[in-house]
Amino acid sequence: MKTFSQSPIEPAFVQNPYAFYDKAREAGDFFWWTDQNIACAVSHKSVHTVLRDKRMGRECPPELAPDIPSHLRPFYDVEAHSMLELEPPRHTRLRALVLRAFTSRTIAALEPQITQLCHNLIDRFPTEPFDLLTAYCQPVPVIVIARLLGVPEDRADDLLFWSNAMVAMYQTNRTPQIEVAAVAATNEFAAFLRGYIAERRKTPTDDLISTLIAAEEDGQKLTEDELITTCILLLNAGHEATVHTLGNGVKTLIEHDIFEITEACVEEIIRFDPPLHMFTRWVYEDAEILGQSFKRGDQIACLLGAANRDPTAYDNPNSFDPTRKGPQNTSFGGGIHFCVGAPLARLELRIALQTLFNRCPQLQLPEPPKYADVYHFHGLERLMIQISGETN
Repeated sequence: MKTFSQSPIEPAFVQNPYAFYDKAREAGDFFWWTDQNIACAVSHKSVHTVLRDKRMGRECPPELAPDIPSHLRPFYDVEAHSMLELEPPRHTRLRALVLRAFTSRTIAALEPQITQLCHNLIDRFPTEPFDLLTAYCQPVPVIVIARLLGVPEDRADDLLFWSNAMVAMYQTNRTPQIEVAAVAATNEFAAFLRGYIAERRKTPTDDLISTLIAAEEDGQKLTEDELITTCILLLNAGHEATVHTLGNGVKTLIEHDIFEITEACVEEIIRFDPPLHMFTRWVYEDAEILGQSFKRGDQIACLLGAANRDPTAYDNPNSFDPTRKGPQNTSFGGGIHFCVGAPLARLELRIALQTLFNRCPQLQLPEPPKYADVYHFHGLERLMIQISGETN
């Protein structure tokens, strides 16, 4: 495979990583990214293949497991129970239990209250330019997941703060300060959930925490540590990705003067400018993939943002086409780790975007939106909006 160098914190890359992806993809299905020190799957075919290959997974091979510094142990003790980081049989059991609580009926039933939440937030929009991320894109998913879990939505600011601090551990520009903040957030988040789990054990309701407590698979229930980690994962993964996708989507729609939100349009938003650009896999046994050899212990980074712009999979992939047809995008991952929250994310995006543009048909960007330096994520620093005319 060919070798390429590109700093993930270089300002031009932060604002537009797709030019680098295009260049690397021209060299083949895989390349070696020197700045990340990892082999990367860059084509739609290679990403799709790696995500579904059972010879690879998320869990680090035991002989390669790193020593965790004592000051970071609280964070990684929680992550150790995350189904996102596990493989069968533990992953199979945890995912089956979560899916019993995260049913399509449960998700569909949220539509009226998501719609009302969006209207309530829009009613509070100021007349002067404001940041849509903090006024709309952040509150929608965090309040929805708080209601779904059954925790007070008036703690949404805390949930948002803890989530942002923990997720920052996966950014390329991780610092000691980020680590300290993540550990503190982990401890506070876990303590908060431990209290609510204790309450729900005594007085169960119809919320997700109660359902997870009651859920059972082959005679086994979630342990308390697994419950805490699962709730944190659902909040962190669902909220972070949806915030970025909403912000990126609004930016894209305004720039292209497109305001009719169909299901196809939502899928194109998810493909065109996804919230997560890199998802890694460990190689568990020597394997050859699309002519490239890998050995046990190798890691492969699936570049989701690059796969979604592959011209062999999509016509004119760098153009936004709300009527586009084509293969499934890779933004929700694939294989056994396909995002369990994808149906909820799609529902939130459709309702939030439809409601926003129906109520505010003349949105303008008073300043160019700027992406934040948060790779492997890809989201805006802020999204200043001006409402021209009256809201409907």
